[in-house]
Amino acid sequence: MFITFEGIEGSGKSTQLRRVAERIPDAVVTKEPGGTPLADRIRAVLLDSSSQMDPVAEVLLFAASRRENTLKVIRPALDRGGIVLCDRYTDATLAYQGFGRLLNLDQLRALNAWATNSLVPDLTLLFDLPEQTGLTRARSRNADASQDEGRFEAEDLRFHQRVREGYLTLAGAEPSRFALIDAVGDVDDVYARVEAVLAARLPRYFP
Repeated sequence: MFITFEGIEGSGKSTQLRRVAERIPDAVVTKEPGGTPLADRIRAVLLDSSSQMDPVAEVLLFAASRRENTLKVIRPALDRGGIVLCDRYTDATLAYQGFGRLLNLDQLRALNAWATNSLVPDLTLLFDLPEQTGLTRARSRNADASQDEGRFEAEDLRFHQRVREGYLTLAGAEPSRFALIDAVGDVDDVYARVEAVLAARLPRYFP
């Protein structure tokens, strides 16, 4: 099973992914951008707040990282019959570069399909909360981080509003794949909502 974790900045998705991974010790855990040595180098460029780039160049770098991660990490694990937990995937490109940057959604979908050989997650957990709440969390986190990954947090509030609206639009279009998780509240409250979703899909790990 291929499960992706999506949401705006500061939604808590990465924290919840780690909690889920503790319950599925044999799961392959990866992230985007990143996941391989080359993809991690691309991540450093994409998320560094000093990086300035054209939106099309940005999305092509994301696609290159995703190609690496899909071919070398995600697809082999699924072919072995494993469970993959991925922090962001193709929906992030549609939300951030499509709705956020206002790039053409059909072109982005074609690029995603090309980069991944049309691999689609079985389940996408979308962590949703107000944009300002998420940004406050994310900026506080970045202030304490040793590595600069704050380029997207530096965007204005309207950008993040478009990203959130995009995610909700995507979820509404594919209700069988998306599970909308209310990300407001403390970590344990949110995790209980995640468990309720996964209990129906992975009863072996969430009885």
